[in-house]
Amino acid sequence: MAKKIDEDALAEAYNRALALEKAGDVDAAVKAYEEVLAIDPEDHGGAAVRIASMGRGETPPKAPDAYVETLFDQHAEVFEDVLVEQLGYHVPMMVRQRLQELNLGPFKRMLDLGCGTGLTGSALSNLCEDMTGIDISENMVEIAHEKEVYDTLFVAEVEDFLEDNDEDPFDLITATDVLPYLGALEPLFFGVAENLNPGGFFIFSSEELPEASADGQPYMVGPHQRFLHSAAYIRERLAATGFELVEMRGINVRMQEGNPSPGHLVIARLA
Repeated sequence: MAKKIDEDALAEAYNRALALEKAGDVDAAVKAYEEVLAIDPEDHGGAAVRIASMGRGETPPKAPDAYVETLFDQHAEVFEDVLVEQLGYHVPMMVRQRLQELNLGPFKRMLDLGCGTGLTGSALSNLCEDMTGIDISENMVEIAHEKEVYDTLFVAEVEDFLEDNDEDPFDLITATDVLPYLGALEPLFFGVAENLNPGGFFIFSSEELPEASADGQPYMVGPHQRFLHSAAYIRERLAATGFELVEMRGINVRMQEGNPSPGHLVIARLA
């Protein structure tokens, strides 16, 4: 049975860590985040990602499931307002635009990974006959369900779902705003390939790790606790997993503290 977390000690350590991080005392902040991890090994607060964003410790292969689930469960009600209105997030409409301009679709079966409240599903609803949405956050899935955009919805972690799914394969798989919570892309790309029909399309957005600051790393956690990926790594992983790159376009994924977050909109086809 899971050990009961001392919520008071956890809140104290986490708030202390945040204050130290804000004050620029990296050594003390890292120590405090390590205390947080000792109290809560599942890492609901994303301490491991915060340590990595300060350039310390090992870069985790992905954000902890407990952290992503908690983050989105907490923000589900205000998610769309914050993301679209305040952060200028328009990736779902960019996806629609590119599909139409490249004359791709309509599609029979679509899988929307990390569907959230259904922004991408809503944008593509008249391009797909049958839509399935997956998200780790139950609160997000409830909101998506109310929109009646998806034919099927699951509460699941994306990589786990792709590994366990034995439904019919899909013709289109989307992952908008999923990569910022994943470091290593092998499990995701492999899982997508396993669940796509040959000739099917995989469309996703990523935030860019510039070659200059990559220092030879394929991915790292950026200053906003989101994973950044090098374009070379994405290309290499797609090719290694049997995808042909249709296009990789530079986009502004969203605004962050008034600054653009440069990234890519990627369309790949399973050979």
